[in-house]
Amino acid sequence: MDEPLELGFTNPQSSLFFETPEEMYARVFREIKPRAPVPCIQVRFRRFASANSSIRLRNGVIQVKISDLLEGAPAPVLEALAHILLRKLFRQPVPRIYSHRYRLYLNRRDVRRQLHLVRQIRGRKFVSGPQGRYYNLNEIFEELNARFFAGLMAQPLLGWSRRPSRTKLGHFDPAHNAIIVSRLFDSPAVPRVALEYVMFHEMLHLRYPVDHNGSRRRVHTREFQEAERNFPALKEAREALKRL
Repeated sequence: MDEPLELGFTNPQSSLFFETPEEMYARVFREIKPRAPVPCIQVRFRRFASANSSIRLRNGVIQVKISDLLEGAPAPVLEALAHILLRKLFRQPVPRIYSHRYRLYLNRRDVRRQLHLVRQIRGRKFVSGPQGRYYNLNEIFEELNARFFAGLMAQPLLGWSRRPSRTKLGHFDPAHNAIIVSRLFDSPAVPRVALEYVMFHEMLHLRYPVDHNGSRRRVHTREFQEAERNFPALKEAREALKRL
């Protein structure tokens, strides 16, 4: 059964269901900046591959772009998003009631399922393949699979990033079932143990999926962290990463 959507209101009339998106954003703007004149506001729903939204003030016009995946969301959820975007635009703290309400909606099982499906269909994923100049990710995966997972983990797509990123060392993309490792590691100057640790970390994301509970989203669960400590060269690998 899908999680219930709990919506709290400080005012019964805080969200008017017959408002247009522009009217809703104008109302929220007046609430945030009661003494300022309401500028022209444009709200557009776009075919994004995720639930991401954006806002900017350009030439006196507030331009809002919202994923069309949210077009059918309940009015209180869209109102919460309006508070989040406008308050961030004007560098104001977002009251917890709005951030909680919005996260609660995105964490609903049916919404997550829809987002996952749309990302598979619309999203583009660059996967270079496992063979690098110095390391083969397929070999790394298979060795770790045998050592830590009894060889039972199905291999996802494996590839190197386009550029040698130092901020995103690796990531697992569940929508495309792919592990991407920074090309920074494809070098003879990088210890193999560092690459093995990054791959092992991403493999744990396959083993221990993200935990969704209410409005909370836990990427590294307790089980994940306990399993990660089983990596025998954990300290050595982390020291190697610090030196990169």
